[in-house]
Amino acid sequence: MCYSAQIQADYRRYVKMFGAQMDIREFARLFWERAEGSKAKIPKAMEDAFLEPQTDDERQIKTFIDRYNAEQATKIEQELFKQRTRLADAERTLQTKTTQAATESKRIATDKIDAALRRLADFGRTEQEPRDSRIFPGYYAPVLVVEDGQYVVKPMRYQCRIAGKPANYDVKYPGTYNARRDSLEKFWKPCFGYTHGLLLVDVFYENVMRAKCENTLFETHDGPQAPGENVVLEFRPNNGQLLMVACLWSKWMAPGQPDLLSFAAITDEPPAEVEAAGHDRCIVPIKRENVDAWLNPQASDLAALDAILEDRDRPYYEHRLAA
Repeated sequence: MCYSAQIQADYRRYVKMFGAQMDIREFARLFWERAEGSKAKIPKAMEDAFLEPQTDDERQIKTFIDRYNAEQATKIEQELFKQRTRLADAERTLQTKTTQAATESKRIATDKIDAALRRLADFGRTEQEPRDSRIFPGYYAPVLVVEDGQYVVKPMRYQCRIAGKPANYDVKYPGTYNARRDSLEKFWKPCFGYTHGLLLVDVFYENVMRAKCENTLFETHDGPQAPGENVVLEFRPNNGQLLMVACLWSKWMAPGQPDLLSFAAITDEPPAEVEAAGHDRCIVPIKRENVDAWLNPQASDLAALDAILEDRDRPYYEHRLAA
């Protein structure tokens, strides 16, 4: 499964590469709903595409982003005051008597203060950092689709809720951010051959059992390793190429609830180097010459679509412990 990925979060990359149009209404709806309290998770790099708006629609989106960030900053400042008070109380207690409770309270308050200060700094930061474009299940990302014969970029949630399913589908099937290739004509039948997408990925991350990756990772990387049964590995194509990852998507609608655009990245058996590192699945990057056929699927010829997945890009993936 693709636990996490560092993506091309700026929709303008899709516009430049494919001549795509941005679905401005969907982007505006996403940022408006979040400003209204939807709790949508949006990577910072996706917001930063609107730092210098060029049109009235983009300026409206920036207004939604600024409104949300201002509200979040206020909440963080309130939390910061609370934790600084907690820290001061713990330090006063420790001046007279060392207790486990006060020591633990000081540690927790210090950690929360540091986290709050980092989040506040992020609001004013304009220089990009790798974490700004990293997504996890439940986060939004720009996805390329075809609509009325035109390449279009739409914001979608990375966990697919298939149309017609109940809202609690996300809880019942929490792993639906990935679509197994061997289940495309079964579980994913409503989407495979009908609604295909493409996600641009630079790096992907996987949770791997420590025991499985010890022989390949710990012998080739210096430095102490974190304890525990699982580690997170970063996988990166050694030629630096951008991965055009095959996806399925769906538009979910229900009375009285906001529409939801969501997607899943297709996964398959891993290449040898990923398997040797301890993971049993891998995302499927398709070739550039197959993009148009993938995004214009024919449900009457699923074999041709499966052939695109088989005839995938096969870079060599280098791996290391994630930072």
